[in-house]
Amino acid sequence: MENVVYAGMLGPGQITLIVVAILLLFGGRKLPELMKGMGKGIKGFKDEMNGNGEDDKAPAKTDSKSEE
Repeated sequence: MENVVYAGMLGPGQITLIVVAILLLFGGRKLPELMKGMGKGIKGFKDEMNGNGEDDKAPAKTDSKSEE
């Protein structure tokens, strides 16, 4: 009988506890705003990791002093 602990593995009990804690902290009205903000943050992070960030679309700024 070995007790094996898997780091990062959440069971249904832990997930339920986390959801209840979030609902108690933020309430039902703020939860959609919170999830929307998290979704935008994750999407922005993925875009930057893939090189699809907005900085790539903007023209590069050059320093006028270095051109002289």
